[in-house]
Amino acid sequence: MNRENKRKSFQKGYYKNHACNEVFTCSSCGRTVVPEGAGSSHRNHCPNCLSSLHVDEEPGDRESECGGIMEPISVWVRKNGEWAIIHRCKRCGKLSSNRIAADDNPVLLVSISMKPVANPPFPLEKTEELADYVGCDKTLGEDF
Repeated sequence: MNRENKRKSFQKGYYKNHACNEVFTCSSCGRTVVPEGAGSSHRNHCPNCLSSLHVDEEPGDRESECGGIMEPISVWVRKNGEWAIIHRCKRCGKLSSNRIAADDNPVLLVSISMKPVANPPFPLEKTEELADYVGCDKTLGEDF
């Protein structure tokens, strides 16, 4: 069963309390995605490219009419130390968060997490000038 038909075959909220055990083909990279290896009962993104589909308005509700590809744009660390991927829909721009899976591509996860460091929103050589501007008396390299 493909993801588009899930909304039609199950009652509203079904996936909030039931496992997602279906095999699907990633709409972004074309790989076959299986539920085994995820480390949870809710496989919601491709472990290869980390992309997903915009099928939910709230987790598990399958109420979204958009259906766009959700691209991984960042990661964040939850209070318990668990990593989660921030996805942005290529079609409508909605942001969502999904916990990482046990078999997710570790190189891609680290690559996404390092984007702000590798490409900061300001020139690094201006760090001291920016620190002075905001009233910080520390310089680059000192412990904060």
